[in-house]
Amino acid sequence: MKIIDTIALILIIIGAINWGLIGIFNFNLVEALFGGFSIISRIIYILVGISGLWGIKLIFDKR
Repeated sequence: MKIIDTIALILIIIGAINWGLIGIFNFNLVEALFGGFSIISRIIYILVGISGLWGIKLIFDKR
């Protein structure tokens, strides 16, 4: 697995865990760690979103 694929997968997992925490406990982990919509939080959300798009590529990669 390429390094960028691994990084994207880790960010996708972080995003999924965060959404699970929001859905179950109404607790936003990113916001709790980095503040409510600070620049760092925005960067994390952007990276998770880009990783989600990269994940589409991972689905169609030939094994």
